Amino acid sequence: MRLQHHPEIRSAHPGLAVGTLQATGITPDLPVDLEKFVARATRRLADGPESEFPEIQAWRRAFARMGLKPTQYRCASESLLRRLRKEGTLPRIHPVIDLCNAVSVAYAIPVAVLDVAKISGSLAVRHARGDEKYVTFAGTVEQPNPGEVIFADEDGQAHARRWTNRQSGHSAVSATTSDVLIVSEGLHATAAEDVRLLIEAIAGELAAAGVVTRP
Repeated sequence: MRLQHHPEIRSAHPGLAVGTLQATGITPDLPVDLEKFVARATRRLADGPESEFPEIQAWRRAFARMGLKPTQYRCASESLLRRLRKEGTLPRIHPVIDLCNAVSVAYAIPVAVLDVAKISGSLAVRHARGDEKYVTFAGTVEQPNPGEVIFADEDGQAHARRWTNRQSGHSAVSATTSDVLIVSEGLHATAAEDVRLLIEAIAGELAAAGVVTRP
């Protein structure tokens, strides 16, 4: 599975760091260890809210440059951290999603998990033309706004809207998912190293559970 960021995205966000991981052999009963990652995030939140984290501030600045109100449209890691701070827990959905969510809050960096079987050809992070199709988790169909940053496949299916804000229900992990593409993106000063460590953490946990992974 090939993932590329359009040159316009790279040019507008020169500090962007990207990490990807492909995993094969995902099952709905995968044994994963979440607590150490959630505990790390909880300790950090005890020192101050997620809005003060440099990782989150970098995404807020990026959203503002894209014309999005940062407190209305949050990157995925900020939304998860906010929920963890308010409720003291994270939702349980599927083991691989739960793991990636836990690692995401531990590093305060967005992590996307996509069902490879639902993606046509390669994926591009690019500006929308406005004719792409995005399926919500409720099953309704939307069209991204022209110029909006999306994850798009070769059939024009949008697998995420507003970049790291919201994934699509079309390629969401389900009980029948076996192969996934995991994507993490950071914009803060130490993003390159942090994204690398994040991907290594996910790969290590999946390998311990018997899942085959590759970059």
